[in-house]
Amino acid sequence: MSQADEFHNPDAPVGGIHRELAPGLTTQIFPGEGAMLSVVTIAPGASGTLHHHPEEQWGVLLEGSAIRIQGEEEIAVRKGDFWRTPGGVPHTMRAGPEGCRVLDIFAPPRPEYRVPGRGFGTV
Repeated sequence: MSQADEFHNPDAPVGGIHRELAPGLTTQIFPGEGAMLSVVTIAPGASGTLHHHPEEQWGVLLEGSAIRIQGEEEIAVRKGDFWRTPGGVPHTMRAGPEGCRVLDIFAPPRPEYRVPGRGFGTV
């Protein structure tokens, strides 16, 4: 494999594994050995399903605005904000009126995200 295959851009997420998380939520997933990145696009006003998984998750809002629902709190986030979600904590996102894009980082990689498909995984 060429080292050029290891380079990606969140503004043009070519390659990776496509997954439809929910209506209005899609992602391109880039798995590694110890971590996994996911570039999520959320349509205006769309919301994910409240879910949890054992892997730690970090997120960065790349553009737009959203409400991060984590645990029992709703926290407004804007471009540049980032957060940590410990494993096992219920969470989701609701996009603002202009939609949003999020870079999620999982450690370790989520096994169910190593293949194309639908849904968030563990509920």
